[in-house]
Amino acid sequence: MSKMRKEVDFLVVGSGVAGLCFALKAANFGKVCVVTKSKIDEGSTRYAQGGIASVVYQPDSYEKHIQDTMVAGDELSDRHIVELTIRESTERVMELVEWGVDFDKNQDGSFALAKEGGHSEFRVLHHKDITGYEIEEKLIQAAKRNKNIEILENRIALEIITQHHLGIEVTRRSNDITCYGAYVFNPATNHISTVLAKVTMMATGGVGMVYEHTTNPKVATGDGVAMVYRAKGAVRGMEFVQFHPTSLYNPKESPSFLITEAMRGAGAILKDAAGNSFVEKYDERGSLAPRDIVARAIDSEMKRQGVDHVYLDTTLIPKEEIFAHFPNIYAKCLSIGIDITKEMIPVVPVAHYSCGGIQTDEWGATSIRNLYASGECASTGLHGANRLASNSLLEALVFSHRACLKALQTLPSLGFCQEVPDWNSDGTVLNEEMVLITQSKKELQTIMSSYVGIVRSNLRLQRAFDRLEILYRETEDLYKKSVLNPEICELRNMINVGYLIIKHAMERKESRGLHYSLDYPPYHPNK
Repeated sequence: MSKMRKEVDFLVVGSGVAGLCFALKAANFGKVCVVTKSKIDEGSTRYAQGGIASVVYQPDSYEKHIQDTMVAGDELSDRHIVELTIRESTERVMELVEWGVDFDKNQDGSFALAKEGGHSEFRVLHHKDITGYEIEEKLIQAAKRNKNIEILENRIALEIITQHHLGIEVTRRSNDITCYGAYVFNPATNHISTVLAKVTMMATGGVGMVYEHTTNPKVATGDGVAMVYRAKGAVRGMEFVQFHPTSLYNPKESPSFLITEAMRGAGAILKDAAGNSFVEKYDERGSLAPRDIVARAIDSEMKRQGVDHVYLDTTLIPKEEIFAHFPNIYAKCLSIGIDITKEMIPVVPVAHYSCGGIQTDEWGATSIRNLYASGECASTGLHGANRLASNSLLEALVFSHRACLKALQTLPSLGFCQEVPDWNSDGTVLNEEMVLITQSKKELQTIMSSYVGIVRSNLRLQRAFDRLEILYRETEDLYKKSVLNPEICELRNMINVGYLIIKHAMERKESRGLHYSLDYPPYHPNK
């Protein structure tokens, strides 16, 4: 076999909590290759501050957590999926503890639980305000120790390989599309390898970079969703983009720094410049209402007052609690001259989380055979129209576990498709016009932020669609002609994802959850 070809039992694209959990479990049964676009720890997982929601102690119960999830999802969540996720949550979280994750504890040794927006009980396990970082570090250590896991950093998965690459026509109506692995690009050598796999797991994270301002890292360009969509796989719910109500207002910084919801759970309140609390005007739960409501309330106040941010009053939280639970946020704000024990934090909503993505079933299986998806790139049915805070890490754990169980059932009967051709780069030329790519990226982000943000309308969406169509044609043309580089690959994926967000938003003729349109009345299930 040439050095440009590789055969593995399991190919994992992405190295956040979803990808690494799957890799660690699959490694007990075969050879695993983890492909990650940047360094292994550079993904959204490490930036997750709040924690992971799970029922641990009474008076909490699975039924309460299920109900909170359904309400937050504006009744669009799949009840069956919600129930199985929540009922399996405790076991999956305890697995993290076995892998060495150190959740904060009370003096009596019990888990210290936080309460966040939309939750009726204290159920969020955390490690200070860097929970994601703690989980990611422990999973990376376990993966690096595992002899059956090969980690390829700074590699870009270009396309998943299907019958299409064998010259067979594949359409959205095809019901037998099969994944044979992926083409993987190494920018350092310009080589494109053919990685054949019996099972492929897509765990590429979110899409935040299609917007001007986001809490997501620079790698969150929707690659997995775009690849599966191009391979004619099913994608759904892309209109539901969650804007986190409270990121630190610091325009020069990218990505935006997140101010965790747990601060509002600890007593912080959103106020305007005059010091007036305002969220109560929009929802009786005030600053602890679900994220979609709080983000719209802030957006509405900013537009009404003609300002570019509001404030989070953290002076209401005891100093000791800030130092103990939010040391990272305290240090960050202090570095730009804000002492959050004495001053309010300027905050603004930014793109945070994609509730839609690659459609999966209850086992994390996609519409393409031997291809699974987990984490933010997947649409399992858990989040519906809006994600409940701290359910994302939980979802990744549950579905990576279930995907591994399902994959193991089929593994003995699977082989490698040797007919797959190597990548053909004939006829491409070195693109020296980087400005073409950077400018298109800026245009895309401006279009999405201006027209497809927290509040939408038919007119705005149509305008976005028309502008994006031009960018799409220009980028596809450039991609086909150019020697590949990471920037053109990402731009292409971002435009694909932007198109899907707009298309799905145009198709939804109601205001529901995270999709709010001026042209349609809000959804009320009881009316």
